[in-house]
Amino acid sequence: MGTENCSSLSEFILLGFTENTKKKVTLFTTFLLLYLINLPANLGMILLIRMDPQLHTPMYFFLSHLSFCDLCYSTAIGPKMLVDLFAMNKSIPFYGCALQFFVSCVFSDSECLLLAVMAYDRYKAISNPLLYAVSMSSRVCSLLMAGVYLVGMADALIHTTLAFRLCFCGSNEINHFFCDVPPLLLLSCSDTQVNELVIFMVFGFIELSTISGVLVSYCYIILSVLKIHSVEGRFIAFSTCSFHLTAVAIFQGTLLFTYFRPSSSYSLDQDKMTSLFYTLVIPMLNPLIYSLRNKDVKEALEKLKTKLYF
Repeated sequence: MGTENCSSLSEFILLGFTENTKKKVTLFTTFLLLYLINLPANLGMILLIRMDPQLHTPMYFFLSHLSFCDLCYSTAIGPKMLVDLFAMNKSIPFYGCALQFFVSCVFSDSECLLLAVMAYDRYKAISNPLLYAVSMSSRVCSLLMAGVYLVGMADALIHTTLAFRLCFCGSNEINHFFCDVPPLLLLSCSDTQVNELVIFMVFGFIELSTISGVLVSYCYIILSVLKIHSVEGRFIAFSTCSFHLTAVAIFQGTLLFTYFRPSSSYSLDQDKMTSLFYTLVIPMLNPLIYSLRNKDVKEALEKLKTKLYF
């Protein structure tokens, strides 16, 4: 394997989903609809939380960052995917591919950690409401978010460096709609055991710690809720937490299926559909999950509508 072969590659070709024109039209319409719901829903959630003083609480502070993460990694992938469906030239520069992978990795990792932080926030709010404002002060919330983004960036930097130091001396066609680890490792002519080990250890540690954090937090939450004598109080506590548990189950389940299933059962077509779910569908669902039955968000929307109307 010569060094010149490793350094000569300047771009990748993203093969995408299909070459069938009728299927392309259907896929483009579906994906465009998902992205057009995703973009205003997440951006609207961020702006609504920033504009309404009633929503200036730790829960909504974290929720605005969840929308920001969803917006960033779906935008890193979605527009390019839509363009490539009908583009003759589906190439992406080598460093553009690295940047796309880095950004998507930063914000998907950050979302994993953020979901655990949100579970901890709910635990503090329900178990000891009198000290909640002190224990989850604005300084504490800011430090938690800084930690989330720092860990996300560090993990993304490790995976990006390891993935793009590999040699790609054969085909430059990536059988996927964006630059992701599994298809890149399949394309490489280098030994990828180090990459696979790092994915298993580093990303596995993040997944294990976040899932464990969520489960432990919710065990304490359930014990605290059972101590509430009011039936209405229990219902409100459980309904608030149910939105978060739904988001955690969907997002974490999809990531675990994508990166931790046995290699013998790996399928690129199956991987495309799973990746599509967490890059476009979940970012669209999150703001809907948290807003459709959320009283505070509904009230904030009504106030905003009234203000805009007058």
